[in-house]
Amino acid sequence: MNNIRLHYVESIVENSTSLVSREHSHYIVNVMRLKKGSNINFFNKEGEWLSEIISIERDKVEVKFLNKVKEPLKISNIELAICLVKKTPLEIILQKATELGVSKITPIISERTEIKELNLERANKITIEATEQSNQLNPPVLNQVISLKDFISNINQDTKLFFADVNSNYKIKSGDAGKGQSISILVGPEGDFSPQERELILASPNLISFTLSRNILRTDTAVISAISLVNFIRADH
Repeated sequence: MNNIRLHYVESIVENSTSLVSREHSHYIVNVMRLKKGSNINFFNKEGEWLSEIISIERDKVEVKFLNKVKEPLKISNIELAICLVKKTPLEIILQKATELGVSKITPIISERTEIKELNLERANKITIEATEQSNQLNPPVLNQVISLKDFISNINQDTKLFFADVNSNYKIKSGDAGKGQSISILVGPEGDFSPQERELILASPNLISFTLSRNILRTDTAVISAISLVNFIRADH
């Protein structure tokens, strides 16, 4: 059985000891029921470390960081720009986008989005848990909610914008994104963008409007398909 993996925000120093957070203590003691001497892996953007539990109580766990087992990984440089949807599909989107390796998630409000706010604390928890589960080191950065207009106007000129467009017949291919190029994948709401919003998007520089399927996809399915396609065609994938 592999060691459990937990995200550790602070820097880790080999052979040092630390009390873990109350939340992690609860998980270690009451959920996983680990004992003194058990091993846990802690990770952050600096790498991953094997640790050993040296003291354990009901609400307090102390560990010793033994040795580094994984070096930092190259960040994907892929952003998911997603129009807000209802709670259940949004949580699936956060989880699956993290598993598929995006480095940043930007929640967007468009004319047809039904939801206007995002619980960032809950969203962060979901992405961290997905990072732990998927053997990665870097949870995606979660940006503040932004309007579509502001998102388009703030895109870096060097970023390639991939627009998952239900009206497009173009199938993306290898070479559409250069090696190491910053990528943003834009996925719209369930009711699609308004005609005015489509004009705004299609006028963006460095844009590729592409098709996902001949079928109409739910937003969570569209996100998984779009990220998977972009991952596949990237020159450095």
